[in-house]
Amino acid sequence: MIDKSVESAQAAVADLFDGASILVGGFGTAGMPNELIDALIDRNVGDLTIISNNAGNGEAGLAALIREGRVRKVVCSFPRQSDSHHFDAAFRAGTIELELVPQGNLAARIHAAGAGLGAIFTPTGYGTQLAEGKESRIIDGKGYVLEMPIHADFALIKGTVGDRWGNLMYRKTARNFGPIMAMAARTTIAQVSQIAPLGSLDPEAIMTPGIFVQRVVAVPPKSDQAHLEQAA
Repeated sequence: MIDKSVESAQAAVADLFDGASILVGGFGTAGMPNELIDALIDRNVGDLTIISNNAGNGEAGLAALIREGRVRKVVCSFPRQSDSHHFDAAFRAGTIELELVPQGNLAARIHAAGAGLGAIFTPTGYGTQLAEGKESRIIDGKGYVLEMPIHADFALIKGTVGDRWGNLMYRKTARNFGPIMAMAARTTIAQVSQIAPLGSLDPEAIMTPGIFVQRVVAVPPKSDQAHLEQAA
């Protein structure tokens, strides 16, 4: 019997290793798998490459991982905001590397990895510093830049409901990068608020099929997180 559920967030991330590349879902705080990241911090692994939309907010999630000095490189589209002080401090100190990727390119490169594409041509960034060192081409009279897929060793994502096969549903904007990140990682780990009985999820409402998920763990939301999710 297929059962991808694990008993705790700590067990879910038990094989993450130093130097791993990790896709982390979330758009700001919406859809950020904070409990999986906390469990990763407890594992004391480091030298990580993090691919995410943001570079951490406040003191939780990715911000805490950066604060603890576990991240070597961040690949993201929006590294700086009013509460990204841990990333800002690390970047200014030269202890963290940044690869800045336009948001549409970030999504497209992750999706390309999940879809098995070798590379993609995108107009975003053409003729700018972001295109330096990359192949450029004129296609139908318009300039494009060759961008490579973003694969990763692991993906940490957050859904609202899942089942033991790994099928996932999300709540509104908390979905964001979750579905494409699940496709692009060698091992996808999902935290959900509830693991529902097998067969109880409406197939038409499943946003990530279980074939893309290797582990799922139930993490009941804290009251403040539940409030944020309701607002997302």
